[in-house]
Amino acid sequence: MAISSSIQAQQTLSDPRWQQVVARDAQADGSFFYSVKTTGVYCRPSCGARQARPENVAFHATIAAAEAAGFRPCKRCKPNQAALADIYAEKVAVACRLIDAAETSPTLTQLAEHAGLSRFHFHRMFKAVTGLTPKAYVAAHKVQRLRQQLDANMKVTDAIYEAGYGSSSRFYEASSQALGMQPTQYVQGGKQVQIHFALAQCSLGAVLVARSAKGVCAISMGDDAGLLLNALQDRFPAAVLIGGDADFEAMIASVLAFIESPKLGLNLPLDIQGTVFQRRVWQALREIPSGETVTYSMLAERIGMPKAVRAVASACAANTLAVAIPCHRVIRQDGSLSGYRWGVVRKQALLAKEAAD
Repeated sequence: MAISSSIQAQQTLSDPRWQQVVARDAQADGSFFYSVKTTGVYCRPSCGARQARPENVAFHATIAAAEAAGFRPCKRCKPNQAALADIYAEKVAVACRLIDAAETSPTLTQLAEHAGLSRFHFHRMFKAVTGLTPKAYVAAHKVQRLRQQLDANMKVTDAIYEAGYGSSSRFYEASSQALGMQPTQYVQGGKQVQIHFALAQCSLGAVLVARSAKGVCAISMGDDAGLLLNALQDRFPAAVLIGGDADFEAMIASVLAFIESPKLGLNLPLDIQGTVFQRRVWQALREIPSGETVTYSMLAERIGMPKAVRAVASACAANTLAVAIPCHRVIRQDGSLSGYRWGVVRKQALLAKEAAD
């Protein structure tokens, strides 16, 4: 028995998927498809075609279901082909692998040609997927390789060339920012590097904030202030740790204020040291608004690597800048809280404060 057009329209309007179609929500692509009786086609939710009348619309869970109902794919949004976002993500992933494997860093022109795109289009696409420009990604990759060589006790001059720097002079221009210190100091565990720090108490327990010459390099929380300081000393065993700096007290005050009232925001110069992949994950974390959460799989998709869920979780666990890089905003697929470097109880408390703001 055929359903009247008014009843069909009401069913469509009451279906939450209809609002996603009206909004042309690209995030819904792949979760369902919709067909239009008058045109005989099925589309993605994000299709840019003229909006259909609700009485002519039906929803389908899969492509197979839509085609079994007698509908053909829309020529505009091509729902039976890979989504444009997926295509771009794959192109960027290929470009990243080229950069990672190359002895000499490829140029923007070479990367764009390999992707079959113009320099301008590739540059914009790469930044949208990774959060970094191709130039910044190449630079971060060089730093990652340099760290690996220095950690393997390679001579500094050899490590510079092995990492892909064309000349030592070009490297030394950026080495301080790249490593947070001079390369010889990095090898020696931060020898002669000054690290200012302060300890305080808040509703979540003890808080330590440390700053290098480049910015805040550590924000940690725990039950015992002494253990937090010991961990800082272990991280920079040969550095000069300076506590009780009056000017630095203002910085830790801003961190404490943010913990207690997230709506205040936190804008600090950060000394972020990590691998290329970690920096991509951490940048994506910083883009999550206060009061919102994402799953590890969602975070992996945001950096264009949907299969790297475990690696994303590891990058979150490696974060040493609590609240400034808000890894507490990542939850499990079922909505439950996963592990947190500074304790699940603190993670729950941070999320509760943000939700109440």
